[in-house]
Amino acid sequence: MNYLSVSDLSKSFGEFKLFKDVSFGLEKGQKVGLVAKNGAGKSTLFKILMEKEIQDDGQVVYRDGIRVGWLEQDPYFGDAETIEEYIYQSDNPLIKLTNRYEFLLQKGETESDEFSSIMNEIDAQNAWNIGVKINEVLTNLKFPNQQILIKTLSGGQGRRLALAKSLIDEPDILYMDEPTNHLDFDMVEWLEKFVVESNLTLMLITHDRYFLDNVCTEIIELTANGIYNYKGDYEYYLNKKAEREQNQTIVANKAKNLFKTELDWLRRQPKARGTKSKSRIDAAYALEKVSKSVKAKQELEISSVMTRMGKKILEIERLTKNYGELKILEDFTYFFKRGEKIGIIGKNGTGKSTFLNLITGKDKDYKGSISSGSTVKFGYYNQKGLNFRSDMKVIDVVKDIAEVVQTKDGSRITASQMLTHFQFDPKKQHTHVELLSGGEKKRLYMVTVLMENPNFLILDEPTNDLDLETLTALEGYLLNFNGCVIIVSHDRFFLDRICDHLFVFKGEGKVKDFPGNYTEYREYLKINKESGDSTKKQVGIVKEEKNKEFHSNKLTYKERLEMEVLSKELEILEEKKNKIEQQLTSEGLDGKLINDLSVELGKLIDEIDLITLSWMELADKE
Repeated sequence: MNYLSVSDLSKSFGEFKLFKDVSFGLEKGQKVGLVAKNGAGKSTLFKILMEKEIQDDGQVVYRDGIRVGWLEQDPYFGDAETIEEYIYQSDNPLIKLTNRYEFLLQKGETESDEFSSIMNEIDAQNAWNIGVKINEVLTNLKFPNQQILIKTLSGGQGRRLALAKSLIDEPDILYMDEPTNHLDFDMVEWLEKFVVESNLTLMLITHDRYFLDNVCTEIIELTANGIYNYKGDYEYYLNKKAEREQNQTIVANKAKNLFKTELDWLRRQPKARGTKSKSRIDAAYALEKVSKSVKAKQELEISSVMTRMGKKILEIERLTKNYGELKILEDFTYFFKRGEKIGIIGKNGTGKSTFLNLITGKDKDYKGSISSGSTVKFGYYNQKGLNFRSDMKVIDVVKDIAEVVQTKDGSRITASQMLTHFQFDPKKQHTHVELLSGGEKKRLYMVTVLMENPNFLILDEPTNDLDLETLTALEGYLLNFNGCVIIVSHDRFFLDRICDHLFVFKGEGKVKDFPGNYTEYREYLKINKESGDSTKKQVGIVKEEKNKEFHSNKLTYKERLEMEVLSKELEILEEKKNKIEQQLTSEGLDGKLINDLSVELGKLIDEIDLITLSWMELADKE
């Protein structure tokens, strides 16, 4: 069933053409990802679809009776004072029914015909369960108390609340602009599952590539000259886009060569006198247009842009930080090594950003020691961003920091080259900052940080609001960066690609140093949870068997299955034990790591002994 038809949309701002000839449709239940460069008009397209912006040409037609919702980047809460008021000011028909029921109940009109009719309607639509859904959504997005005042919420909490309402409202079509911003990993994974299992018809903008891959079954790429539609997930889109660009390049190169031949002919010919000559001239200009339709991608090697780094980098010893009774860090010790790329993860409010402020010297209220080497130069990209003078041009903002930076091999990278690497073409480089989109300003901020020529990068949520092409460019830069990198991010794909180990902020001052990327850490948690649950279960079995006065001399079918499970768990645990033992025999381990590995090994041995005991109890019955 068709819900939306869009045909031949065009939009310009003055002389700047944003997009033209945009046509697509949405069917019931479709989940579509909208991708494009920053500044290409993704948010503007959403505003047109929501009638908040007027298109220059084209039509937007919805099916009659369709309810449309929009999760925008700057939510509006109206006159609602509390979370509860905001949530229940809804167009959801079930919430409207229960609101009317509560109103009549409070007025004492329980004998009226309307009250009886509403009761019947609520029963027929099973509207009594809407409260269960509201609680599920709010609880998973960390709003257990609905009486909290909206004015007390932070910007990130406000965005999360707007997300909760958009899901609870259950519109027929939902447009979502960066829904995973300000969500921790548990929230993102819950949202993925919720959306996939729902009947929502969805169109979303997001930089989270795992989210796109797991949620969307279709990708629409928005360009200045229309759209490209791909019936598949994000990985499928990447493959097909690469094929498309390769084919376009081949066609453009052929046209370019043919145009050279025609250009020679045009220069030799006198002015056209006949139809045949005129048609050939027109064909030549058409070839010229095709030959210029594909711009060559400019790849820039900037992997070695960084100030020289000495042996001593950053040494943290027994770092302790509290806010009153709230523990942020307790006796944290770590000595950084050259080339390390560390991801920092943890729930909101566990102190990740505070840690960054401590090591960069922005927060000096702590106990312990933080000592950086004399050659260390930090580059700090934080969530607050940078305030640019709106009357400045993009290129001037960067040149104010440095016109060139020198690489280790002696070559130089200009401000313009660095901007080009991060998707600012020559025309955009001479645009005034005030005309940039939000994502383009974030991208410019990133370039200003890199032009400081740091050798220790600290990036706090660097992927928020960046387009996918910029993320690819940033990943390429970081993968080839020879200095140290610390990243706080909720982008799982980004962490997996860049980081080789993690600091996991667990709250109450505890930080776990995990040797692996995000996906490996989630797998570690899963294995340990399954192992822990099974161990508890087996301990209960052993105690129960010991208390029995009589038991069979043969294993039951269930007991045989339990033995198989225990055997597999023992294999996994023994393998983990062997790996830790091998690590302990390797050279170059610091005292902190040796201590951590020894503690973990002791826990593993205890667990192996306990499971072995359970297995032997069952084996004795065979």
